Amino acid sequence: MQELIGRRRRAGFVGRVEERAAFRRNLGLPPEDERHRFLFHVHGAAGVGKTRLVRELEQIAREAGALTAYVDEGVAGLPEAMAVMARQFAAQGRRFKELERLLATHRERRHEAESALVLGGAEEREGPSAGSLAVARAAQVGLGMVPVAGAFAVALDAERLAEGADRIRARFRSQEDVQLVLSPERILTPVLLTELAGAADAAPWVVLLLDTYERTGPFLDPWLHDVMTTDRYGALPANVVVVTSGQHPFDTARWGSFADFRTDLPLGPFTEAEARGLLADKGVRDEPVVAEVLRLTGGLPVLVSTLAESGPVGPAEVGDPSATAVDRFLKWERDPVRRAAALAGALPRRLDEDVFRSVVDGPEEQADALFAWLRGMPFVSERDGRMSYHGVVRAPMLRLQRLRSPRGWTERHTRLADAYGRRRAEAEADLRPEEPWADEEWRELRLGESYHLLCARPRAALPAVLADLVTACVHGDDAVRPWVRLLAEAGEDADAEAVRTWGADLSEALAGGGLAGLLRLLLGRARGDEPWRATAWALRADALARDGAHEQALEDYGRALALDPALVRAHRGRAVTRGGTGDYEGALADLDRVLELEPDNPWNVILRGEHHRLAGHHDEAVADLSEGIRRNPASEFAWASRGAAHERHGDLDAALADFDHALGLKPDYAWALARRGRVWRGLGDRARRVADLDRALALQPDWAWGRCERGDALRVSGRDEEALADYDRALELDPDYAYAYASRGVSLSNLGRHEEGLADLDRALALNPDYPWALEHRAVILQRMADA
Repeated sequence: MQELIGRRRRAGFVGRVEERAAFRRNLGLPPEDERHRFLFHVHGAAGVGKTRLVRELEQIAREAGALTAYVDEGVAGLPEAMAVMARQFAAQGRRFKELERLLATHRERRHEAESALVLGGAEEREGPSAGSLAVARAAQVGLGMVPVAGAFAVALDAERLAEGADRIRARFRSQEDVQLVLSPERILTPVLLTELAGAADAAPWVVLLLDTYERTGPFLDPWLHDVMTTDRYGALPANVVVVTSGQHPFDTARWGSFADFRTDLPLGPFTEAEARGLLADKGVRDEPVVAEVLRLTGGLPVLVSTLAESGPVGPAEVGDPSATAVDRFLKWERDPVRRAAALAGALPRRLDEDVFRSVVDGPEEQADALFAWLRGMPFVSERDGRMSYHGVVRAPMLRLQRLRSPRGWTERHTRLADAYGRRRAEAEADLRPEEPWADEEWRELRLGESYHLLCARPRAALPAVLADLVTACVHGDDAVRPWVRLLAEAGEDADAEAVRTWGADLSEALAGGGLAGLLRLLLGRARGDEPWRATAWALRADALARDGAHEQALEDYGRALALDPALVRAHRGRAVTRGGTGDYEGALADLDRVLELEPDNPWNVILRGEHHRLAGHHDEAVADLSEGIRRNPASEFAWASRGAAHERHGDLDAALADFDHALGLKPDYAWALARRGRVWRGLGDRARRVADLDRALALQPDWAWGRCERGDALRVSGRDEEALADYDRALELDPDYAYAYASRGVSLSNLGRHEEGLADLDRALALNPDYPWALEHRAVILQRMADA
């Protein structure tokens, strides 16, 4: 059936002769020919046939022997786009095995990142490096960073990543794992290019088609520019051709220098000749009918195709007055059952056979036949087994049904909401209580259910949808965007002003202020009785804490707990914030309450043990961490944290045993390696100390604290020149790292460069005036200078 539908659609492709010819000619030119173009950009308003042309270009490429991959707005980030490409190449017999492996690892590691962010303790001299913020912000753009739901669910936005980037580096098994969380494009793109090179050797052309670029461009365009114009990730094979398609022309500020290698394909409505050609191809030649079609459609290809497909006959039909554009589109479809099915099929945003059956009346076998007919309509597109109407056609169909029968509109949307709700409940039955929001299928079903509830009864459904939006905020920007889009679309489709306003304002707030801006808007408009307010205050507190506004964050955590004293998230967030400011006793009081509320979660006792360690409470730290190990003996973090507590207490043998156990569980655990280096320091084994730090930095080369640790190890071994290289790198990563300045100052002085050393120690004391070690060594350098 799919093949027949495809042939039918292709057979009806008329027009765009010049655009198709230009693309076909390009595939006849070798890449070395100066006339060859590596990039085509299709652009034009909605309804001009961009997607149909892109699909036609894909077919032309395949006829030329090309391997192709098509990506549209169904992806939310770069890793997801690569996954779509890999699946499509595999379907053509070309597996991208290494890319598939890394994408699977990426999905696993992004879920693991949460525990690294929440559970990683601040080091005595560590703290987030300034470089972490830049890395995290670079990683955030379109990279699909949706964290796992659960007891420690937090939003992995750029600031959160910045706060924990050093801890993520220290926790994961390898540098590759770290980059897969912080900057997945750095790991995935070189592998994609290698896989493309292999595919390009096996086929004359590889063609990548990136549709709906107005939505995907924000995260794909900077990446594509890097891939096509730089060697940052490696070489793109010369026989790769890229097609992009969107509503807007290309960004000349970014792509201006690429003009000689790019072809723009601007699309407008069909010319009269093209529209007449399409109608004639469908057998529509009666002049009054043709004239009426031209008048109704304005030459928009999707509408011309729709009317042509319905095969109008006879001039008598032309004068039939219609109340809406929809009547005109369907008036030549004489079968009332098909007309009703076409209208009903417009109600869902996305359509599959199950959804279609729930909204179309009649026996099941009739619904199957109607669905097959509908799949062949030119205004319907299909992706991943689900169909959607072109917006130019769907909007008036919705408006017609809403205005003609408000009661029927409500009844059908209620029926659809119930159908989605049943499927959601079935999916939920197979998930643990904390898992639904992390499950893609469940989220899609919840979105569908909520959309139809909003369309059926906007005022009644809005509070619950806003509550779901707040829950989505727990899971980051990528989880929130579909809910904001849902409100905007439902408000427009149902002509519900309150919903539409929420959608528009939330979209603006998210774009301008991220999650913090969105939460500010939600809380500012709250009436005072919303059940989600406590969670929203806690989420806003998280955002404030990430921005360094600790006092305001603590106030917001207090507001959250005043509304819900049992909100574990607020207690835990306040504990982490208090710990970050050095208020370990306050943090421990909050963690005591967390354990009262959630006693069975082993991570809670481990987190309290870590804070006892940071507070210098050796016995309590060891007790909690030992209990955490008893409950979860596979927690390498708990073993390493207890090892750090033993090392600080001077129990070096116990510390060494714990670090060895942690490294047995995770051999590439950089933080444990670096901390074990301190044990070797205490035992006087300088060689093993340096060896462990070498291994740690081989895993995490951009770790400022680790660089300082190795610099210290080299310095005390009399290797000051080598130590300087590590201190210099630490300061490149974090220009405000006081300890690195102080340590570098001492090494410079050891090398006889006293004035430079004194300047570094002055800089360290400017950053941290209460720094005894720096004051002591500054005095030593001054004495050396006086003695010289």
